[in-house]
Amino acid sequence: MPLTYDVRFYSIENRRDRPKPYRVRWLVGPQKHSKSYTVKAQADGRRSELMTALRRGEQFDVETGLPASELRARNSSVTWYEHTRAYVDRRWGHLPAKSRRNDADSLATITPALVKGVTGRPSPGALRAALYGWAYNKSRWDQEPPAEVASVLRWVEKNSLPISALEDPATLRLALDALSTLMNGSPAAASTARRKRACLSDVLGLAVERRHFSIPVNPLSTVKWTAPKSTEEVDPASVANPRQVRALLGAVRNQGERGAHLEAFFGCLYYALTRPAEATGLTEAQCYLPADGWGDLTLRGGIVHAGHAWTDDDRAHQDRHLKARAERDSRVVPIPPVFVAMLRSHIERFGTAPDGRLFRTSRGGVIQDTGYGEVWAAAREEVLTPHEFESPLARRPYDLRAAGVSLLVYLGVDPMEVARRAGHSVAVLLRVYAKILAQAQERANRQIEAGLREWDGDAPSPGGRLGDTR
Repeated sequence: MPLTYDVRFYSIENRRDRPKPYRVRWLVGPQKHSKSYTVKAQADGRRSELMTALRRGEQFDVETGLPASELRARNSSVTWYEHTRAYVDRRWGHLPAKSRRNDADSLATITPALVKGVTGRPSPGALRAALYGWAYNKSRWDQEPPAEVASVLRWVEKNSLPISALEDPATLRLALDALSTLMNGSPAAASTARRKRACLSDVLGLAVERRHFSIPVNPLSTVKWTAPKSTEEVDPASVANPRQVRALLGAVRNQGERGAHLEAFFGCLYYALTRPAEATGLTEAQCYLPADGWGDLTLRGGIVHAGHAWTDDDRAHQDRHLKARAERDSRVVPIPPVFVAMLRSHIERFGTAPDGRLFRTSRGGVIQDTGYGEVWAAAREEVLTPHEFESPLARRPYDLRAAGVSLLVYLGVDPMEVARRAGHSVAVLLRVYAKILAQAQERANRQIEAGLREWDGDAPSPGGRLGDTR
């Protein structure tokens, strides 16, 4: 409920049959409020205090009936640490495991900046471990932390600033500076800083909702902030061409059973533009693989590694819907005949897991990024020259997805269709693949220039006239 100047006071009511007969009554907006006292002088004094606050120009809270100054004083005892724990408690039940971990990461970054004094301050590493691993991980709240962790958390609890202190822009900037910097002092990536700032905004929004500030405004809206500078663009130097991709996939295939099993997994990233999590959870039922021609994959989600500490069932992995999509949304991606044949061969040779997954460990478990990362690193070392190996070229398996998107862009496929297949917006495509688009534009410019040269001079092109105006 909002604050308002719409306040009306009534005369003191005397109810002789009550232990506290003298009742102060006032109306804030549509809400009635009252407070009873034993002595009439007490009631007169309270009514006078409220009227004086209104004459000073203070707004009143509709729900509690209190002037803004009293409301702020009542809430000033709530610390940043207490409030953020309440924030975690409120969100935990409906958040996916990875988002829980991201919240803990953000809060463990910001909280050390919002403490008073330095006496007895734990080391940055100890603060980080205690906050991330215990204070903001609700799954551990019913466990007894180690003595050193408990000591750190007691220090934080004792020294945490009141949440109301973040109304001061100087204090708020301490939090913004913290989320913009890594523990080693170097600037955080822009995407990381923006993610942590979004968490800070949500925390402060809850503080507004719970009336911890003197005015119902998120303090972040009053402070100008610029994310650390970094580029999201795909580096052309990391993009492998089709010949290099074929060679790399061949080197994967030649690494025994393990490599042969993962060839089609890496193929998903390149030919179907999947994210690794989407390929990890791919099942045979999602594949249309005709004997000839193009097929398609119907992507419905993926398997994300979050860690045992952040899931409700103690599993390290969690099934998730498609990124930035509704829970039951899907994305159909056409796949070329060469990849259709690769998937058909994979299923014929390796079959599927009991749940239909195409890719799994030797024991049927979920494949790990560390495992397939080792195979990919070995393939790069075998195929690439020493100079290429030291370069960013296809350094990460994820670069295969970037290579696949880049190829479609370079070939002139409609950007809207490229974005649809990749599962992101056209705006993201244009921003992230700006340098690749520039190369495609140069190619288009050369084609246009060559076409214009056909019309140089007086003689018309052998093909005839364009727009003959005779």
